[in-house]
Amino acid sequence: MKTLIKGGRILDPATGHDAIGDLWIQDGKIESITPPGAKAPQTKDHVISAAGLAVAPGLVDMHVHLREPGAEYKETIASGTRAAAAGGITSVACMPNTDPPIDNLAMVELVLSKAKYQGVVNVYPVACVTRGREGKVLTEMGELKAAGVVAVSDDGDPVSSPALMRCALQYAGMLDLLMINHAEDKGLSGKGVAHAGFQSMLLGLSGIPRSALEVMIARDLILAEETGSRIHVPHVSTEGGVRMIREAKARGVLVTAETAPHYLVLTDDSLQGYDTNVRVNPPLAEQKDQEALLAGLRDGTIDAIATDHAPHSRREKEMEFALAAPGICGLETSLSLILTALVETKILTLLQAVQCMSFNPARILKIPKGTLKPGADADVVVFNPQAERVIRASAFLSQADNTPFDGWKVKGEVVMTLVGGRSVFENNEHTKAIHPA
Repeated sequence: MKTLIKGGRILDPATGHDAIGDLWIQDGKIESITPPGAKAPQTKDHVISAAGLAVAPGLVDMHVHLREPGAEYKETIASGTRAAAAGGITSVACMPNTDPPIDNLAMVELVLSKAKYQGVVNVYPVACVTRGREGKVLTEMGELKAAGVVAVSDDGDPVSSPALMRCALQYAGMLDLLMINHAEDKGLSGKGVAHAGFQSMLLGLSGIPRSALEVMIARDLILAEETGSRIHVPHVSTEGGVRMIREAKARGVLVTAETAPHYLVLTDDSLQGYDTNVRVNPPLAEQKDQEALLAGLRDGTIDAIATDHAPHSRREKEMEFALAAPGICGLETSLSLILTALVETKILTLLQAVQCMSFNPARILKIPKGTLKPGADADVVVFNPQAERVIRASAFLSQADNTPFDGWKVKGEVVMTLVGGRSVFENNEHTKAIHPA
């Protein structure tokens, strides 16, 4: 089947392409990009009008909690992938802090099977570093990689033992398997629930110091440098973390890093009112930290933007701040938040934003996504970067609605998402307009 996406602003960060044109898809693969009106094959089964819209590689979210197995009341692979498609995301890397955790071959096969038959976007499992996420015995990384995992992490908990982490990096390095270590020294964070600063003191909330995050980042950078292995730092949120990663990259350490949209649009000032939807881990920090994150995105210190999608039920959020589960439901808001906060303000160009949300995470995970090159899988998002909308948590396709962005006026609306050339999400308000007769 041949599909033509006609007259859109085509963005391909893999090649730097940013121009109006036509995108041709043949049998689930990208066939070509041609200038508007250029002579092209006339046979086509499906035409999508993209005039005034952006056409980009489907977004790649490298940090997602799908909660299945074990917490299907929060999210399932089916609901989470539908939510991803609604957000323009065509590939997700799912974290292993499930119940039971993804620490063996059977669990990887379960996730992949569920994703194949119930999911609508590509699902790439991340497996545990240690058995049971207990930080004691390493998993069979070689077997896990052969089964299809793209990285290892005990996300939610760090690998606390430096000796075990060094050994894990050596094994992962031999397998060319990405190591993602939760950046937190729990001896320092203790029972803290908010960033240790003026706001937490004012509100009477127990604080988590920057050092709780930065000590772990520093340790992992040292071990990665010594072993020559790849390390990825998730959910970077502090000025010191950005500085250390920048310096390590300058020395040649094989480090990559991500931050999340909520750290780019919120600070700990949002704690006023004790809204449990702004309780996240690591916690929202200060204005200077946010400015450092933005600078890190501009200069390439921070490679990727990932949601850290953490769905929770209402009963886990509608309680005292200190007792509420940390996390934000982010799959359906990330693109709009980045377009509004970073592209509209010219902190990043539209092409750079797409790069941070598609090509760069795909490159880090070493998966064949995030590009519109001929021959690539036709994973595509069509969106209107100028459309104004109001975020409505009640309309989420996720099973969860824990977001501090409910009611926010933002720019950017996903019109259509395709995976392998097949439509997996269409915005009903735009469907008639984009399918010319």
